Amino acid sequence: MTFFASQRPSPKSGQTDGTSEESLHLDIQKLKEKRDMLDEEISQFISEGYSVDELEDHITQLHEYNDIKDVGQMLMGKLAVIRGVTTKELYPEFGLDMND
Repeated sequence: MTFFASQRPSPKSGQTDGTSEESLHLDIQKLKEKRDMLDEEISQFISEGYSVDELEDHITQLHEYNDIKDVGQMLMGKLAVIRGVTTKELYPEFGLDMND
């Protein structure tokens, strides 16, 4: 039983194996280039003093922050509906900047 579908469409009838193989080689080359680019970025972060654990912790904190911000935006939206105003009009009351 397969739990995921291939992201590559199956070859169309009449398509030669060479074309499909060539396409696979191009895909492999692109993936290798992306891997090299990501390795370079990781090396840069490490040279700047970051550790993988720090970066993972930072990403976790960003996810938590975004979840909390989403709840805050939802509550601001509900309060705006109750008061019959726009969310934008509530920002000054709570000391928020439009970029918050």
